[in-house]
Amino acid sequence: MSGLQKARERMEGALEALRRDFATVRTGKASPALLDSIRVEAYGSMLPLNQVGTVAAPEPRMLTIQPWDKKMLGPVEKAIQMSDLGVNPSNDGNLIRIPLPPLTEQRRKEYAKVLHKMAEDARVSIRQVRKDANDEVKHRQKGEGLSEDDIRREQGEVQKLTDQHIQKVDELLKHKEAEVMEV
Repeated sequence: MSGLQKARERMEGALEALRRDFATVRTGKASPALLDSIRVEAYGSMLPLNQVGTVAAPEPRMLTIQPWDKKMLGPVEKAIQMSDLGVNPSNDGNLIRIPLPPLTEQRRKEYAKVLHKMAEDARVSIRQVRKDANDEVKHRQKGEGLSEDDIRREQGEVQKLTDQHIQKVDELLKHKEAEVMEV
C-alpha cells in the first residue's frame, strides 16, 4: 500500500470519527445516536446502552429504550440520569421514555461550540496524518534515493489530499451547526 493510500485511509478514518462524534450532539430532533455514548452497568461490566436494549425514536421529541431484560430498567434509567444530556427519563416498568425538551438558544450556542471543538480535533488529526506522510516521503528519499522533484510532487499530492479532507470537515461542521441552530 502506498504512503498516499495509507494517508487517505487515515484521513477518512478521522472524518468517520467526526461523523460519529457529531451524531452524539443533540439537535432539535430525537436520534437514537444521541445515546451512543451512554454506558450501563450490566452483568458485572459497563456495556453500551444499545447492547442492553432497543433504542428507538418513535416521535420527533421522544426516545424510548426497551431493555431486553426487565432487571436492567433501573441501571439504564440511572445511566441516563448520570449522563450530561440533561434529560429526565421516565420508567413505566416495561419501557423507558425520554422526552426531549426544545433546546434553548443558550444551549444551542453551547452545542455549536462543542461542534467547533470536535471539528478542530478532526482537523488536527488530518494534519498529523499529513505530517506523518511527509515524514515518510523524506525517509524514502534517503532509502530509495527519490529526487527533489519526486518529493515535491508527492508532498503536493499529500497537501491536496489534506485540503480536500479539511474542506469535508468544514462542510460537515456547517451542516451539523445549521441543524443544531435551526429552531
